[in-house]
Amino acid sequence: MQTVTELARALVSIPSHEDETAAGDAIEAWLREHADADVLRDAAGNVIARKGSGDVSLALVGHHDVVPPADEQTDEDGGYVVEVRDGRLYGRGAADMKGAVAAAMVAFRDADPSCELVFASFVGEEVGGTGARAAIEGTADARGRSGSEARGDASEARGSGADSRGGFAPDYAIVGEGSTNYSAEGVTDVVVAHKGRRGSTITARGEAVHASVPETGVNAVYRACDAVDVVRDMAFPAVEVFGERVRGSVAVTGIDGGSAWNVVPETCTVTVDERTVPGERAPLERVEEIEGVTWRVDQDLPPMACDDEAFAETVLDAARRVQEGEPQLVTKPHATDAGWLAQAGTTCVVCGASEPGEAHTKTESVGLDVLDRCYRIYRNAAESL
Repeated sequence: MQTVTELARALVSIPSHEDETAAGDAIEAWLREHADADVLRDAAGNVIARKGSGDVSLALVGHHDVVPPADEQTDEDGGYVVEVRDGRLYGRGAADMKGAVAAAMVAFRDADPSCELVFASFVGEEVGGTGARAAIEGTADARGRSGSEARGDASEARGSGADSRGGFAPDYAIVGEGSTNYSAEGVTDVVVAHKGRRGSTITARGEAVHASVPETGVNAVYRACDAVDVVRDMAFPAVEVFGERVRGSVAVTGIDGGSAWNVVPETCTVTVDERTVPGERAPLERVEEIEGVTWRVDQDLPPMACDDEAFAETVLDAARRVQEGEPQLVTKPHATDAGWLAQAGTTCVVCGASEPGEAHTKTESVGLDVLDRCYRIYRNAAESL
């Protein structure tokens, strides 16, 4: 049978930064051939499989889209360069996160679950979680791809893993984003909370006049600067999840105003990056107390907080049993699809092979031993929930 390393290498070799179809085709075909399960491919391109039964459902969740590769990661034909050396797999998507997807697929194949076990690989994670959101909202109907046919209607096949709308709604989920080397070198931890991201724009409006008589107009840049002062003085929100502290941040990341050196500016915009924490938001709406200033949210990727400590401990115990180091419950600074799932009511943790500093780099890689470790964590969790 195909190993995690072999499958990971095959998946990483498939370009999926502009179009995830081929990677989704490969995942779907592999599951149909190797896993005794119901396999669905929805209209968004997500691949979802189910096996086993029980009062609760557990999903092993990943994504098969990647960010654009560096020049060094592609060959002359536009294919992805994949290498195995020094115990690591190199290539775009090895760490984020086709390696963990492969580990979850093999665990799904091999597990004798104590619950309904679900595997899901989403599209569009790197562009705001579009695949996860479509699956959760039930807006992506099941359909066949690559000459195969989906086995029945999505809502019929999902059993306890679907809500009344037919959307993706497992009780529990392990999202395979990176959690390795967080508490200590060589240890794969369990993330119980992560930050979200809210990106927004502040717009200040004034009245343009000739710069030789500025007192006759209203300078939009000055109003924008007043708004920046409000943002700068805001305290960063923070919360605790199972004793682990998650602290957010707020930062002005850009300012743009003015049309000419001799014209008092009529408009000025300010961009703000906010790293959100579960249940808290910075009060950015306060900038609208300034005359002529409005505030607009452009993107809001939700944070995640596990709401069931017993589930977190179950996954942590599964992690303890397969490594010499002592894994911990930790927090993560980056948003993942776990935020969308948690917002929809699924109890989530994050556990995966990627280490800090590997994702999205031109030397992206993942340890083969850690991929095997994640396979065993996922399988242990599925068999002990």
